[in-house]
Amino acid sequence: MGDEQAELGFAGLAVHAGVKSALASLWYVSDVATLGLMTEFYQELRTAPIKAEALRQAQLAMLRGEVRLQDNYLVRSGNNQALPLPSELTTRGDRNFSHPYYWAAFTMIGSPW
Repeated sequence: MGDEQAELGFAGLAVHAGVKSALASLWYVSDVATLGLMTEFYQELRTAPIKAEALRQAQLAMLRGEVRLQDNYLVRSGNNQALPLPSELTTRGDRNFSHPYYWAAFTMIGSPW
Protein backbone atom coordinates (compact mmCIF):
# COMPACT_ATOMS: atom_id res chain seq x y z
CA MET A 1 0.00 0.00 0.00
CA GLY A 2 1.10 3.56 -0.46
CA ASP A 3 3.85 5.13 -2.48
CA GLU A 4 6.81 2.91 -3.41
CA GLN A 5 9.09 5.97 -3.43
CA ALA A 6 8.17 7.12 0.11
CA GLU A 7 11.18 5.45 1.72
CA LEU A 8 13.50 7.66 -0.31
CA GLY A 9 12.28 10.71 1.60
CA PHE A 10 13.69 14.16 0.83
CA ALA A 11 16.52 12.73 -1.29
CA GLY A 12 14.01 10.84 -3.41
CA LEU A 13 12.06 14.05 -3.84
CA ALA A 14 15.25 15.81 -5.00
CA VAL A 15 15.97 13.09 -7.56
CA HIS A 16 12.36 13.16 -8.70
CA ALA A 17 12.70 16.93 -9.12
CA GLY A 18 15.56 16.43 -11.55
CA VAL A 19 18.89 16.48 -9.71
CA LYS A 20 21.37 13.89 -10.98
CA SER A 21 22.11 12.49 -7.54
CA ALA A 22 21.46 13.14 -3.87
CA LEU A 23 23.39 12.20 -0.76
CA ALA A 24 21.05 11.52 2.13
CA SER A 25 20.86 9.86 5.52
CA LEU A 26 18.40 7.07 6.17
CA TRP A 27 18.00 7.95 9.86
CA TYR A 28 18.86 10.73 12.31
CA VAL A 29 22.61 11.33 12.49
CA SER A 30 24.95 13.46 14.57
CA ASP A 31 25.46 16.97 13.17
CA VAL A 32 29.12 16.96 14.18
CA ALA A 33 29.75 13.57 12.55
CA THR A 34 27.94 14.79 9.43
CA LEU A 35 30.30 17.76 9.32
CA GLY A 36 33.20 15.30 9.38
CA LEU A 37 31.71 13.00 6.75
CA MET A 38 30.77 15.81 4.36
CA THR A 39 34.18 17.46 4.71
CA GLU A 40 35.86 14.16 3.94
CA PHE A 41 33.38 13.39 1.12
CA TYR A 42 34.15 16.65 -0.70
CA GLN A 43 37.88 16.09 -0.22
CA GLU A 44 37.53 12.59 -1.72
CA LEU A 45 35.35 13.92 -4.53
CA ARG A 46 38.37 15.77 -5.92
CA THR A 47 40.02 12.49 -6.94
CA ALA A 48 37.31 9.81 -6.86
CA PRO A 49 36.04 8.63 -10.25
CA ILE A 50 32.41 8.66 -9.08
CA LYS A 51 30.43 10.21 -6.21
CA ALA A 52 29.52 6.83 -4.74
CA GLU A 53 33.22 5.99 -4.45
CA ALA A 54 33.93 9.33 -2.75
CA LEU A 55 31.21 8.51 -0.22
CA ARG A 56 32.63 5.02 0.32
CA GLN A 57 36.13 6.40 0.88
CA ALA A 58 34.81 9.01 3.33
CA GLN A 59 32.91 6.32 5.24
CA LEU A 60 36.01 4.12 5.36
CA ALA A 61 38.08 7.03 6.68
CA MET A 62 35.57 7.45 9.49
CA LEU A 63 35.55 3.71 10.19
CA ARG A 64 39.35 3.76 10.50
CA GLY A 65 39.16 6.71 12.93
CA GLU A 66 40.92 9.07 10.52
CA VAL A 67 38.09 11.63 10.81
CA ARG A 68 37.59 12.73 14.41
CA LEU A 69 37.22 15.65 16.81
CA GLN A 70 40.38 16.40 18.70
CA ASP A 71 41.32 19.50 20.73
CA ASN A 72 38.48 21.59 19.20
CA TYR A 73 39.52 20.66 15.65
CA LEU A 74 38.05 18.38 13.01
CA VAL A 75 40.90 16.09 12.02
CA ARG A 76 40.65 14.64 8.51
CA SER A 77 42.33 11.71 6.80
CA GLY A 78 45.31 11.83 4.48
CA ASN A 79 47.46 14.74 5.48
CA ASN A 80 45.63 15.01 8.84
CA GLN A 81 44.80 18.59 8.03
CA ALA A 82 42.81 19.87 11.01
CA LEU A 83 40.00 22.41 10.65
CA PRO A 84 38.95 24.59 13.60
CA LEU A 85 35.43 23.87 14.82
CA PRO A 86 32.77 26.57 15.04
CA SER A 87 32.39 27.85 18.60
CA GLU A 88 29.02 26.11 19.09
CA LEU A 89 30.72 22.73 18.47
CA THR A 90 33.82 23.18 20.63
CA THR A 91 32.04 21.93 23.76
CA ARG A 92 31.61 18.45 22.27
CA GLY A 93 35.04 17.27 23.43
CA ASP A 94 37.21 14.76 21.61
CA ARG A 95 35.22 12.22 19.66
CA ASN A 96 35.98 9.25 17.45
CA PHE A 97 33.47 8.60 14.64
CA SER A 98 34.46 5.02 13.83
CA HIS A 99 31.14 3.51 15.02
CA PRO A 100 28.73 2.87 12.11
CA TYR A 101 26.10 5.03 13.83
CA TYR A 102 28.02 8.08 12.63
CA TRP A 103 28.46 7.17 8.94
CA ALA A 104 26.38 4.14 7.89
CA ALA A 105 23.13 6.07 7.45
CA PHE A 106 24.38 7.87 4.36
CA THR A 107 23.55 6.69 0.88
CA MET A 108 23.80 8.05 -2.65
CA ILE A 109 20.63 7.95 -4.74
CA GLY A 110 20.39 8.61 -8.44
CA SER A 111 23.42 8.73 -10.69
CA PRO A 112 26.69 7.85 -8.92
CA TRP A 113 28.64 10.01 -11.39
